[in-house]
Amino acid sequence: MRISKFSGPRMLSVIALIWSGNALGAAAPPSPPSPAPVPADQTERELAGFKAPLLQLGPGDSVAIQVYGQPDLNGTLYVSDDGTIPVALAGAVKVDGLSPSDAGRRIEKALRDGKYLVDPHVTVTVTESRSQRVTVMGEVGKPGRYSVQSNTSPFDLLAEAGGIKDTGGDIVYIFHPGKDGNVARSRVSLKSLSDGSNTNPPPALNGGDSVFVPLAPQLYIYGEVTAPGKFKIEPGMTVVQAIARAGGITQRGSQNRIEIKRIKPDGSYQTTKAKLSDLVQADDVIRVKESIF
Repeated sequence: MRISKFSGPRMLSVIALIWSGNALGAAAPPSPPSPAPVPADQTERELAGFKAPLLQLGPGDSVAIQVYGQPDLNGTLYVSDDGTIPVALAGAVKVDGLSPSDAGRRIEKALRDGKYLVDPHVTVTVTESRSQRVTVMGEVGKPGRYSVQSNTSPFDLLAEAGGIKDTGGDIVYIFHPGKDGNVARSRVSLKSLSDGSNTNPPPALNGGDSVFVPLAPQLYIYGEVTAPGKFKIEPGMTVVQAIARAGGITQRGSQNRIEIKRIKPDGSYQTTKAKLSDLVQADDVIRVKESIF
């Protein structure tokens, strides 16, 4: 029997050498694909898909533009009726509906795409807002149109409008017009906001919104009370609380002879005997009669 000269340890070495050669000659595993290049219009698409900011630029607004390191490009500009501002070198740039920070990025892109600046840094500041105005109507001291910022609350706006009159209700309605022509309505309870019972933040105010303070529900009291008249109904008000608002029952009056004249759904009136603990309703007419003894 012939024994190969490569038997034993030398044979193992040859096998290892052949194996390593095969490994070196094998095709290398494919490298992971390179990431796709970022489209040049990515910034534009991001700005187009953003959610509406609380503070939006609009026609008539005055803005101050500052370009870092380029004082010749700084200035105060007005947003035109078509929603653009005339930026030096870049021309008209659309900023309608954008926040000041997004408008700054839009101008940076225009300067960069036009190859006017390599890496511009632009700051946009609103100096006067004419598009972000809210109309205040109803039972307030000074109805009118008022400018709002991103942090303006219904309390702030109503205070600027002279506050709510004594005849105003505790419920305030905010109307939000949409781009589709529909109007959404928000109902805000000022009482729940002031006493902390409502933990939800009040709705944000945007330009074009309207705030309406309705007339508070009222009742009428006459007869044997100290101060007959018309009074505002508070939530949960009872007959005895309403009479207390009228100064209370006179010496000639009787708490057992109280009537409520109340309007029915069909428009007619119904008169019933009232208890002191009964809840009052809007437009109730309460009469306190004389004592028969």
